[in-house]
Amino acid sequence: MEDVLRPLTVVGGSVALTLALGWAADLAMRRADAARPDTPLWGLLRRCRIPLQVVLLTALLRGTFDRTKLKIIDEHSAGIGQLLSLVLIAATAWLAIRVSAAIVESSYSRYAAGARDAARVRRVRTQVTLIQRVVTAVVAVVAVAAMLLTFPAMRAVGTSMLASAGVLGIVAGVAAQSTLGNLFAGLQIAFGDMVRIGDTVVVEGEWGTVEEITLTFLTVRTWDERRITMPVSYFTSSPFENWSRGGAQMTGTVFFQLDHRAPVEEMREKLQEILKNSDSWDGRAQTLVVTDTTPSTIEVRALVTARDADAIWTVRCEVREQMITWLRDAHPYALPRISTAAAPVLEEPVLEEPADGRSRPTLDK
Repeated sequence: MEDVLRPLTVVGGSVALTLALGWAADLAMRRADAARPDTPLWGLLRRCRIPLQVVLLTALLRGTFDRTKLKIIDEHSAGIGQLLSLVLIAATAWLAIRVSAAIVESSYSRYAAGARDAARVRRVRTQVTLIQRVVTAVVAVVAVAAMLLTFPAMRAVGTSMLASAGVLGIVAGVAAQSTLGNLFAGLQIAFGDMVRIGDTVVVEGEWGTVEEITLTFLTVRTWDERRITMPVSYFTSSPFENWSRGGAQMTGTVFFQLDHRAPVEEMREKLQEILKNSDSWDGRAQTLVVTDTTPSTIEVRALVTARDADAIWTVRCEVREQMITWLRDAHPYALPRISTAAAPVLEEPVLEEPADGRSRPTLDK
């Protein structure tokens, strides 16, 4: 009977204690979240309940499994202990990643709630995202190294590796030159404020918004919802347009090819009317001037402003559409036309016989 009760007591007690501690921790987090609704940290830490319970249960089983006095456990105690150690290391890494993510996300949420500069918020968001990825990578590498060092054979290998660390470092650096270059480029982008999540950029002739930045690649979402994935090293070695740099406000132009008789002054008044009725125009500036002329047409440029790239596109489309419609209905003569005329017809020459017997062409009058 004791052979049955002892394992049940050890395993059941570990599970019961783990559930009790997890419930108590979750209750404490809920009360703290209710007491401080302005601090999202406590609510985010509730996501750590499952990894916390795995850590507690594995630690309890790791320390008490040999007290079950079961024959099969005594025969494989080394393997079971090894397995529980590996699970404990992995669960601890999982918990550390969850806790760090909660702290970083809470800090960003509090900053974003009180900040008024959208560009600075995007910069901080980019930095905290990359910081979290670095922390995750470091914790994962340390956890894998710790798991490997639990094997006796790997300890000897580790000693040999430390002895030749200089040579291995040089070889690894040469072999992973591109990867390391992207890694350092990602850190440079994060803390150099070159490009941020949410920025409007033009790369390789494509216009879009930066959707994701990692340590090795960057994703741009284009206006037609395509995703362009590029190595981050591109943005540190090649020129690109960042329309959100230094402020999101933008200036746009609309060109018209019109007849010389186009009513330019009335077009200026119509432009003001169109912009006053537009929700996307920010009211900063608007002009309309003749910028060029050809023998058959004139070029009229309308200049407008808006709060960001999306709004400037909308304003330009509204001005182009409504101005052309107004010209077509009220001043159709202002639209360009191609004048054509019939070509002159020359009469065929008539051949006359000269006195010397040679023929020569003459025009029949």
